Amino acid sequence: MKRELVKTADGSTTIYLPEWNEHYHSSHGALQEAQHVFIKHGLNPKTEDYLTIFEMGFGTGLNALLTYFASEKRHQYVHYIGLEAYPPAEAEIKGMNYTSFSNDPEAVEIFNKLHRADWNTACEISEHFVLEKIGKQIQELELEKGSIDLCYYDAFGPRVQPELWTPEIFAKIYDWLSPDGVLVTYCAKGQMKRDLKSVGFEVLSLPGPPGKREMTKAIKSLRRPH
Repeated sequence: MKRELVKTADGSTTIYLPEWNEHYHSSHGALQEAQHVFIKHGLNPKTEDYLTIFEMGFGTGLNALLTYFASEKRHQYVHYIGLEAYPPAEAEIKGMNYTSFSNDPEAVEIFNKLHRADWNTACEISEHFVLEKIGKQIQELELEKGSIDLCYYDAFGPRVQPELWTPEIFAKIYDWLSPDGVLVTYCAKGQMKRDLKSVGFEVLSLPGPPGKREMTKAIKSLRRPH
C-alpha cells in the first residue's frame, strides 16, 4: 500500500495512506493530538511509581517518545508495550520531525533508540524505561490478565479497520487492564462507546484535541456486566 510523508497543521509530520484516505495521526496536528489524548488524559493522571503501558499501533513512535520524556520527568518506571503489525520503513521514520519540537538534547538519541530496539524482546531505553515492541495483530496477542495499567488505543479508525473496534477486542483489553486501568483514544464514535460500555468500561467523553470535538477515556469498572 502506498504511503506518503505529509506535514500536519502544527508542523509535525505523519504518514498518509491515499488508498484509505487515512493519516497515522490527525491532520490538524500529530504532535498536538498525541500530547492531548495520550499524555494529558492518559499518562498524566497516572501517578503510580511503576506503570505498564500498552499501545495499540506503535507506528511512528510518537506516543512512546512523548511518554518517555513525560515519565522521566516524574521519575516513573515504565514498561512500554508497543504493538505494530506493519512497522513504517526506515526512510519513513527518518522523515518524522518530532525531535525538532523538543528542547531536550537527548530527543534524537532516544527516538533512534526506540526504533532500533529489537522486536519481540524487552529492551532498556533508560534506567526507568523499558520498551517491548511486538510484531503481531492484536487478535493474536495474549497478555496476562490485570498486567497493564494504561492503554493507548491508537489504531486506524473504525471506517478503515472496523475489525479493530469490536466488543471482542475491547473485552480482551478490559481483561488485560489492572483495577482502575484506563484506555484512552482519539476516537469518539457512538458505537465504539456503546461497545466499551458493553464489556464493562465506564466511558467518559472529553474535549478533543485541535480539530476534534471529543475524545474518549474508558475506565475499568469492577462491576463488569454478565
